[in-house]
Amino acid sequence: MQINVSQLLQEHIGSVREYRIDEAADVIGDGNRYPVRGDCRLLRTRQGVLTGCKLETEVELTCNRCLERYRQKLTVGFEEEFLQTVDVTTGIGLPAPEDPGAFTIDSQHILDISEAVRQYTVMALPLKPLCRESCKGLCQACGKNLNEGDCGCPRDTIDPRWAKLNGLR
Repeated sequence: MQINVSQLLQEHIGSVREYRIDEAADVIGDGNRYPVRGDCRLLRTRQGVLTGCKLETEVELTCNRCLERYRQKLTVGFEEEFLQTVDVTTGIGLPAPEDPGAFTIDSQHILDISEAVRQYTVMALPLKPLCRESCKGLCQACGKNLNEGDCGCPRDTIDPRWAKLNGLR
């Protein structure tokens, strides 16, 4: 997800470019490539390019209850400033940004949004992924996926530590 911004960097501050993204990328760091589609708006700033993107992707996750793999659609939006490392007109290197985690434009004037997309996609992932809200999970006794039907295990077993309390009813 690389964009050549050399022409934009030669224009005046406030110049805008629109880009359409439609490619596959490893957006969650699991080694798989997922389709990423959406729009990015690049705005020339004094120090570089302010990049605002609204993207959609679909990743494969594991359900927290039944442990089955499923596809999850995600919408990822971000706005980050990518700072120049080399002056576009003279080719002279610029001082490194004070923030070591700042996004930068490389010496060839290529703005690579891949890392920003990965970071924001990971933040958009659900904390407890569920294949569906009504997922029944696994049987605690035999481990069968209860979404596929009842396993036949007795449900009325009482933990022996609590058995004496049953007589209080």
